[in-house]
Amino acid sequence: MQVSANGIALEVDDRGPPDGEPLLMIMGLGMQLVAWPEGLVDLLVARGFRVIRFDNRDVGLSQRFDSLGVPNLAAAALRHTMGLPVASPYRLAELADDSAALIAALGFESAHVCGASMGGMVAQHLAARHPQRVRSLTLMMTTSGARQLPQPGWKVRMALLSRPQDPHSHERIVDHFMHIYGVIGSPGFPTENEVLRERLSASVRRAYRPAATARQLAAILADGDRTALLAGIRAPTMVIHGLADPLVPVEAGRELARLIPAATLDLIPGMGHDLPQPLWPRFADDIARIAGRDRGADASDTTVSPT
Repeated sequence: MQVSANGIALEVDDRGPPDGEPLLMIMGLGMQLVAWPEGLVDLLVARGFRVIRFDNRDVGLSQRFDSLGVPNLAAAALRHTMGLPVASPYRLAELADDSAALIAALGFESAHVCGASMGGMVAQHLAARHPQRVRSLTLMMTTSGARQLPQPGWKVRMALLSRPQDPHSHERIVDHFMHIYGVIGSPGFPTENEVLRERLSASVRRAYRPAATARQLAAILADGDRTALLAGIRAPTMVIHGLADPLVPVEAGRELARLIPAATLDLIPGMGHDLPQPLWPRFADDIARIAGRDRGADASDTTVSPT
């Protein structure tokens, strides 16, 4: 369904009991709401959540921003490397405002929030800019953007900046995404190629907007360092990060947990930069656990031991 939020038409999937605990799921760079796996959604619904997935502005079936053009990513990356300001068609803070407005448009005063990758960056802004809207916060495989943190290697960067051999061929586009997931996926929990290809193929059939991905990448570069926001986050926070993440190295997760007051950290061996099926129960348990903290459960334990 389409919901108007912050003056923008957002595509929303609302699943679970009407009286369930609202949980807003914010996906990453260029990713659609379907990137949150159905099986994970089912586990969250079983834990009492009303799960709200949505397409961020400019991606999936949400409102397009093609009139803003395609940014020069090479120039933006150079300016970012040099510590110079980067222009972007819109800002991550604006995506956070979209999320806050969506919570209100759906009739909630507040919601639990889970953001992955770029979605975790947006969620940081959401918790800092609209604290009254965030009951609890789960940050998955994301970063503060601090410049001193380890960065992805060249293999990962080249994979992300690569393009399909034929941008008009469905199969070549899917091949392109298969290659990216082969580089950034979880070495300890590999997804079968047939399963991954079908999932990616369905996503490309639903929508394929490479220009929007470029605009969102420019927004990430323009956003820079969010460290100053973190000390002001008051929502109970869970940080989930893979020890084998090649795109956002694990030091970023450790730093988030250190800088966000009383955050809980779950470091997962073998997890890369994806959402592998064997870890869905652990993700659901982590999200439910931090949501329970918002309801007054014991907050003394601040680390989840890897298994």
